[in-house]
Amino acid sequence: MYGRRLRVKWVTRQRPKTDRIACPWLIRRFIDPAADILYVPHDQVLATADKYGAHSFDAPGAEYTHRAAKCSFEVLLEEFGLSRDPALVRLAAIVHAADVADDLHTDPLGAGLLAIGEGGLAVESDDLRLLEKGSFIYDALYAWCQQAVAPPSQSATGDV
Repeated sequence: MYGRRLRVKWVTRQRPKTDRIACPWLIRRFIDPAADILYVPHDQVLATADKYGAHSFDAPGAEYTHRAAKCSFEVLLEEFGLSRDPALVRLAAIVHAADVADDLHTDPLGAGLLAIGEGGLAVESDDLRLLEKGSFIYDALYAWCQQAVAPPSQSATGDV
């Protein structure tokens, strides 16, 4: 945890994939473990944020959304000082490739994450259940990223 325990509402667009699953995962794992995630129609994100005093993300005009060439996940990493974690930085590169269509080629794992996101939408109609299921994917991917960026002497098996 990076020293914050907020327990606030976070609101974004309904029918999440990639960034709108990755961001709530990041929020709950590293920013606000008790966060209440709200998925609403795209035209109600800002009004809902105002109504509940919520943080808005990954929507036009949102507090935390794409900035310049960065996806919302990358913006949250910077805003909350999480870019010191090399595994999160590695994960951000994968999320970026999956989320930004023109950058799909920038990370070989991006296409797989995009496929998982698209497939998730096809098999799950409840956004919060989709987030719950997607969180396991991001837990696993983060664990892989931790291993991928670890010095060679710190292998997953503990072998030297």
